[in-house]
Amino acid sequence: MNKPLRRVSAFCLALVLVLMVWATWIQGAKASDYREDPHNPRVNIAKYSAPLGNILVGGQPITGSAATSSSLAYKRTYKDGPLYAPVTGFSSQIFGSTQLESLYGGLLGGSDSRLQNPADTLLHERPKGGDVATTIDPKVQKAGYEALGGKTGAAIALDPATGRILGMVSTPSYDPGKFAGSSTADQKAWQSLTNDAGQPNLNRALRQPLPPGSTFKLVVAAAALENGLYSSVDQPTTSPDPYTLPNTRTQLTNESASAPCENATIRTALQYSCNTVFAKMAVDLGKDKVRAQAEKFGFNDATMDVPVRATKSVYPKDMDQAQTALSGIGQFDDQATPLQMAMVASAIANGGDLKAPQLVDKLTDGGGNTVQQNDPKTYRTAMSSRTAAQLRSAMQTVVDKGTGSNAKIDGVTVGGKTGTAQHGVDNSGTPYAWFVSYADDGKGHQVAVAVMVEDGHAARNEVSGNGLAAPIAKAMMQAALS
Repeated sequence: MNKPLRRVSAFCLALVLVLMVWATWIQGAKASDYREDPHNPRVNIAKYSAPLGNILVGGQPITGSAATSSSLAYKRTYKDGPLYAPVTGFSSQIFGSTQLESLYGGLLGGSDSRLQNPADTLLHERPKGGDVATTIDPKVQKAGYEALGGKTGAAIALDPATGRILGMVSTPSYDPGKFAGSSTADQKAWQSLTNDAGQPNLNRALRQPLPPGSTFKLVVAAAALENGLYSSVDQPTTSPDPYTLPNTRTQLTNESASAPCENATIRTALQYSCNTVFAKMAVDLGKDKVRAQAEKFGFNDATMDVPVRATKSVYPKDMDQAQTALSGIGQFDDQATPLQMAMVASAIANGGDLKAPQLVDKLTDGGGNTVQQNDPKTYRTAMSSRTAAQLRSAMQTVVDKGTGSNAKIDGVTVGGKTGTAQHGVDNSGTPYAWFVSYADDGKGHQVAVAVMVEDGHAARNEVSGNGLAAPIAKAMMQAALS
């Protein structure tokens, strides 16, 4: 064989070897990637070839499956879709899936390897889909949803001892069953949802951080007690009224000129929601100490999974003293989700031990056998038990004698903190109404709640945490302890 022919033969052999290696790579190492690629139509065909497993609330399914006449044999259905949409997310034949439907799509669809038994593996059969049991209490969920009514906002309730999410409501909401299929009607429903200016598909409880307003004063109070700036909530502070922001001529005042805020104790300052006290307190502590305390509660954590990923709540780093003062009253660039503020209340209620919030209790296979159990986990120790007890006592004063009176529940110990966060150019927008609270029935049962109402239709002078948000928190607390 002459030299040119040998070169051509060698080149052809090399091409064959490359092709064999590439085919082996595709069929072996990359096979699972292609099987799970959402752009592969066989993925959807396999997923919807049989009824999906279900998402459970209180042990009962809030999802189902219905037969279709298309190549995708079944589509997802929902019971009380708008009520539970912030919990379930959606599963659509065309538009994919979100939240629990997405995170546990493999388990619900039967492709999760934990569902396979030896017979399934041998016969190459797809196992029956498993179920996702949530921590949601249907009474708490319904109470929050009905109390929010037509308002724009969110509410979340936690069990302080375990971190279990008992209720997670976001309004306006949507019905995920309206676009679960592949018909023209489904496509129109999806278009209507995505074009809705009210953003009903936004989970405001987890993914809309807003200025927390005066509810953030609990974080500053915790920092002051933990760092020894003040020894108790009943020690007078050094707080002028009005307070001139450092290095400026701007005077910070209080909502009520008659409130006893000058040199007020932390208890009194929380009771009357004194801006001057907590702005000065934040400056006296310094931004680093306040930030350290905020981060113990979960601020600035970009990996908060419940298991749905929550948007990061923010306490800023780069501030001058005037900005630090404003951050001390939950303004400037402070941002918090309702989940984050519920975590603050939960840590206070639980003696300083902050449990990691969790939405899923356990995962089971198609036969009801547990494949994963989620036990309570400590997220962080947010403060000492003494500091937590001091803050619980002060929060009780807010409800019993102060700005949180609408959260009172007969026969139950309730502590809370109101907040009215300003926004817009020169604070021209309708404020956000906040309320964070905890309730203890004295029989070993507690609940912590955070409510945010973003109601642009309310008159500005009617917006308050006590007026708009506290009744919603009360409804959820009553349901949790009933």
